[in-house]
Amino acid sequence: MRSVLITGSAGFIGYHLAQLLLDEGFRVTGYDGLTDYYDVSLKQRRHDMLAENANFTPHVGMLEDFDALKSVVDAAQPDVIVHLAAQAGVRYSLENPRAYVDANLTGTFNVMECAREHGVDHLMMASTSSVYGANTDMPFDERQKCDTPLTLYAATKKANEAMAHSYAHLWNLPTTMFRFFTVYGPWGRPDMALFKFTRGILDGTPIEIYNRGEMYRDFTYVTDLVRAIRLLIDCPPVRPASGADIPAGDSLSSVAPWRVVNIGNNDKVRLMDFVEAIEAECGRKAEVTFLPMQQGDVPATWADASLLKTLTGYAPQTGFHEGISAFVDWYREYYEV
Repeated sequence: MRSVLITGSAGFIGYHLAQLLLDEGFRVTGYDGLTDYYDVSLKQRRHDMLAENANFTPHVGMLEDFDALKSVVDAAQPDVIVHLAAQAGVRYSLENPRAYVDANLTGTFNVMECAREHGVDHLMMASTSSVYGANTDMPFDERQKCDTPLTLYAATKKANEAMAHSYAHLWNLPTTMFRFFTVYGPWGRPDMALFKFTRGILDGTPIEIYNRGEMYRDFTYVTDLVRAIRLLIDCPPVRPASGADIPAGDSLSSVAPWRVVNIGNNDKVRLMDFVEAIEAECGRKAEVTFLPMQQGDVPATWADASLLKTLTGYAPQTGFHEGISAFVDWYREYYEV
């Protein structure tokens, strides 16, 4: 039985990935800090559901606590580590930047040290579309330079990519970084747009729309995302031979078993179309407060996901109307509204 350790296993994406892997017969070890960045009871409920499967072992601990993390990795002896835990949120990084340095830099270093010590078959780490920063050439391609991050959150994730490349080169540690594009779906985070919009519409309270609605996002349904991660588990990068040509379109490093992969829907959706779809599912109109562009935000994201398709044969395909419908159904059931 293959063994996978997931950091951030009580999180939105971590929960869905763990459930998929358990369904496929993996042994999964979860590690999560259960921090109070958002409703801890939601995180605990996710862990509790996973723990109903005998092949899931949950652990609570902070990434910054190297000894605690190492003891869990030592016991689990994972074949693969999927590092999803992080201090998330673009806007929160303006309020509490130190949390991002502690979790995303120190914590990620600790994960890489554990992966190096155990010589895992594949280290997989979450990055973000936010690393594209001020880039305007879309769709975003993994080979573009990403030297203009607009928030500390994005800067820490770009740093993670560079840190991981150095470890892959020095220790021949197969490493895949994946850049997520606006992930949404059931069991989502309360600080994200779909959750806030649905709550506001159903409660009859105003929702805030930035840049007067002139925003575009590549919305990626969570089950599509974790299916992509699952398939990438079986695609560890291999250090190319000296002087070998890198296949066209591949972000594979020329000096390390390291690559970065976009995971997105390969499309962009106008934010107001997204809001209208939520209104239709909720059966009522939103009360909207239009605001200027928020500091650190970008007007558009759009993934070129062709490398994912080349590596795995898979492309996310859930349309946003279908995904919103599933989320609103979950929200109504979970909150009994």
